[in-house]
Formats: sequence, C-alpha cells, structure tokens
Amino acid sequence: MQPRATACVYVCVCVYEPVFGADWGPRDGGTGGGVPLSPKAELDQAQVEQRIKEYNSQINSNLFMSLNKDGSYTGFIKVQLKLVRPVSVPATKRVPVLQTGRSGPHTQGVKRRTSFYLPKGTVKHLHILSHTRASEVIDALLRKFTVIDNPRKFALFERSEKDEQVYLRKLADEEQPLRLRLLAGPSEKVLSFVLKENETGEVNWDAFTLPELHNFLRILHREEEEHVRQLRHRYARCRQKMQEALAAHTPG
Repeated sequence: MQPRATACVYVCVCVYEPVFGADWGPRDGGTGGGVPLSPKAELDQAQVEQRIKEYNSQINSNLFMSLNKDGSYTGFIKVQLKLVRPVSVPATKRVPVLQTGRSGPHTQGVKRRTSFYLPKGTVKHLHILSHTRASEVIDALLRKFTVIDNPRKFALFERSEKDEQVYLRKLADEEQPLRLRLLAGPSEKVLSFVLKENETGEVNWDAFTLPELHNFLRILHREEEEHVRQLRHRYARCRQKMQEALAAHTPG
C-alpha cells in the first residue's frame, strides 16, 4: 500500500540539508531560480550579486531584490498567516466624561481590545532588509494587522515540499528570512513562509488576558458540543445498520 504522503505534515528541526541541499533538485524550468543553496552557505559580495541577478531573472513580478552599496540587500517575502486562534486588536470606545469648569459633556478614549479570526489564507508581502530577523518580521506582520497580542505567541515557519511531503521548520528569532529566500530561490515549493501560533508543547495561558481566556473557553465548549454531536450521529447510524442487518437475518 502506498503511503498517503499528501496528507502528512512533519514539523522538523533537521530538514535543512535534505530540503535545501545543492543537489536537491534541478533548475525548475525558469521558475525555481536556479539550484537552491544550503542556508549554511556563506556567500561573498560577488556571489551575492550574482545570486540576486539569477533570482530577479526568474521571477514574474516586480518584487525584485536590490543590492545596496554597503553590501546588504532588500527584497520582498510573502508570508501566509495560518492562525487557528483569534487575535486581539484595539477597540476604542468613546465615553462621556464631565469636566469641571466647562459646559457640556466631553469624551475621552478608553483603551479596550476585541478578538476576531483572521480570514483563512491571508497573505502579506513585506519589503525587508537582508539582516531583518525573523522576530522583526513577526513584529511587522502584527503591526500591519494592528494585532496587540504578545509577539511571543507567534512563530515564523519555513515550509518546503519534497517527494509529495510537506516539511515545516520553526525559524529561530535571529534567522534572516530574506537571506533564506535568496539562497532557496523564488520557488515556493522549495521555500515559503508561514506565520503560525508558537506551539511549544504546552500553552502558556498566563500570556493571555481574561477576555481571551473566556473566549477560548466558549470556543472549546462549542467544539466539544459539535464533536459529541458528530459522535452520537455516527454511533446512531452504526446502530441502525446493525438493527437492519439483524432484521434481515431474522426468520419470518
């Protein structure tokens, strides 16, 4: 039996060489940006310039990389947001406040927050520097969507496809996503970026506010009720089929 590899997702910390090794795959017919290099590869200035030229020649958009005079470079990365929990954004409510010595009510802002789910498949392009760190990319994404949650709740992952399997690797805070993009080339099968919740095995519930915790409890309650409903429906169907089979074998 062939394994159902397309349904598998592996979260690994050692997929660098098998996924990005220089001998991993051929040039992608104009879409792969050349042979991907290992993220451990050290490039001198001439190699960086050549790699940027190769990268820009392979993309079909205006999201080019540019080399700066100081040896750094700028470019774009695309990040897909795959968040399963709601995020918090500020909500300002105007409330009347009476002030002595002035006629009529005045208003002042009261800082509040509200939670909502980001749409599935949300994608954001960021223009960053070669030395921009993964933690700074997370901060920039949260600012783009005015998310006020603690950045430590999130993590940036690199996603790769090989042999019909998907590999995910959590980036360390100090890693440089644009450098990884340059070394891998523009192919998103070789490398793409995903923002997910920072799963560390145990959830740090102390990092959440009371409204968020109450909201999570309501969500868990709804999910539990739906799961129980589906289980009851499944067992009821099984019981019905068994009873029909018994009735068919009962002598008349």
